[in-house]
Amino acid sequence: MSLNNFIPEVWAARLLHNLHKALVFGQRGVMNHDYEGDIRAWGDAVRIHAIGAVTVADYAVNADITPPETLTDAETVLTIDRARYVNFQIDDVDRAQQMPHVMDAAMRETAYALADEADRFLAGLHTQIAPANFIGSDASPKTPTAAALYEYIVELGVKLDEANAPRHGRFCVLPPWCYGLLLKDDRFVKSGTPMGDQTLRNGEVGMAAGMTIYVSNNVANTDGAKFKVIAGVPAAWTYAHQIREVEAYRPPLRFADAVKALHLYGARVLRPTALACLVASKS
Repeated sequence: MSLNNFIPEVWAARLLHNLHKALVFGQRGVMNHDYEGDIRAWGDAVRIHAIGAVTVADYAVNADITPPETLTDAETVLTIDRARYVNFQIDDVDRAQQMPHVMDAAMRETAYALADEADRFLAGLHTQIAPANFIGSDASPKTPTAAALYEYIVELGVKLDEANAPRHGRFCVLPPWCYGLLLKDDRFVKSGTPMGDQTLRNGEVGMAAGMTIYVSNNVANTDGAKFKVIAGVPAAWTYAHQIREVEAYRPPLRFADAVKALHLYGARVLRPTALACLVASKS
């Protein structure tokens, strides 16, 4: 804003904040952060080792046991291959006219914008889920009704049971229109967690079929169809991230305060069978 446009009126004491959608996929109730470690730069890699199954054999009295087996191991690499930044400025005149801490509000918006970008990326990891754990497909998506959606959630649970996924800590992330269908089913309404009973995590709305239900506008979809409803356990996938750089500076050709920040992150599905996916479209 130029000095010629200075507005002498009294400004509001509070800023009008943006409406933010819930950020779901990156939180610890949905995805683990076990391998976050020390991320210093783009391209850093976290090497994750997994031990194979142990063989159980019959024991016979007065007989030699078999030689010790060599356990197999496999290495998975989690690469920090995502780098996103913001760079903004606030003019000195704009800042002078407003009583609130404009920069503080701008930093809150920055944190949300970076987290939202990562959340949408994490929702796209459905491509790494085991093919056998899909219900429906892009070529033939399911069109759940109020009566059928709960049954589909049960089927997702069956997929996880068949893969020996733990029952504890299971989740399912729905788009808002699916949540609307679920609210019409007495089985969910009777078992759902009332919002007033406890402080729920971001996007959490209750329980259904033994899973914590989350609602997110970041559920991956194709032009408002073929929504990828993911269910699973946090141990199935991992996320590592860090705000690596936050720098405040004065642009040389402006009377303004500026801030730039760099967000580094990466994610990987570690157990593809411990996640399941319903491909759903609106009727």
